[in-house]
Amino acid sequence: MSAFLYGVILQWKLDFRNKGVLLTYYVVPLVFFAFMGGIFSSINPASKDTLIQSMTVFGVTMGAFLGTPTPLVELYGSEIKKAYKVGGIPLWVAAINNFISAFIHLFMMSLVMFFIAPVAFDAKIPQNPQLYLLSLAIFIIASLGVGTVLGLLIKNLSKLTILAQLLFLPSIMLSGIMFPASMLPKALETVSVILPATWGFKLMTNEVFDVKLLIPLVVIMIVSMGVSGYKLSKISLE
Repeated sequence: MSAFLYGVILQWKLDFRNKGVLLTYYVVPLVFFAFMGGIFSSINPASKDTLIQSMTVFGVTMGAFLGTPTPLVELYGSEIKKAYKVGGIPLWVAAINNFISAFIHLFMMSLVMFFIAPVAFDAKIPQNPQLYLLSLAIFIIASLGVGTVLGLLIKNLSKLTILAQLLFLPSIMLSGIMFPASMLPKALETVSVILPATWGFKLMTNEVFDVKLLIPLVVIMIVSMGVSGYKLSKISLE
């Protein structure tokens, strides 16, 4: 257990040294929050009711899709994985360490928004903070599941950037954080239901616990775990 915790802490520290990961976990989400938070709240005062959730969805989605897969591609797409085999370390350990480290980073970034938004932009604090934080944790886990799948399936950083952007941009535009999802054409509204951001936003803005909003995120988690487990088993045999 101590070796596993050491691996998590080491990965967490390495993330701070990785400029690309650091940008997607903290810098870009917080700069976007500082810039767009003021614009949203001044153009549409009603947006203050969901400003924390909207900015959090943006930050978590960016970190999970554009930041989390990067260390995995750098490891599993290179000869570094051979060092794990030589040392007798299961390859899945690296994926788990990266997942936990990313969760901590994104949760910390989300807490910064949670505490600053009411002071800086007069944003509304969720009525039930405990429920909000639980919903946030579930959303982060589901998003990281998708990010982990990206990191395991793609072996090239340039391809990862393109595919991650193709997933990130629709998530932001169709999730309802920029404008109500009801304004979307029917086809795009249908596409939005497969995105974690859509359900994460609904779950975090809901004032009571709704199992119906949780089910899609649980399905995304289960599918992500299945794909990741299958891919890791194949990588171990290479």
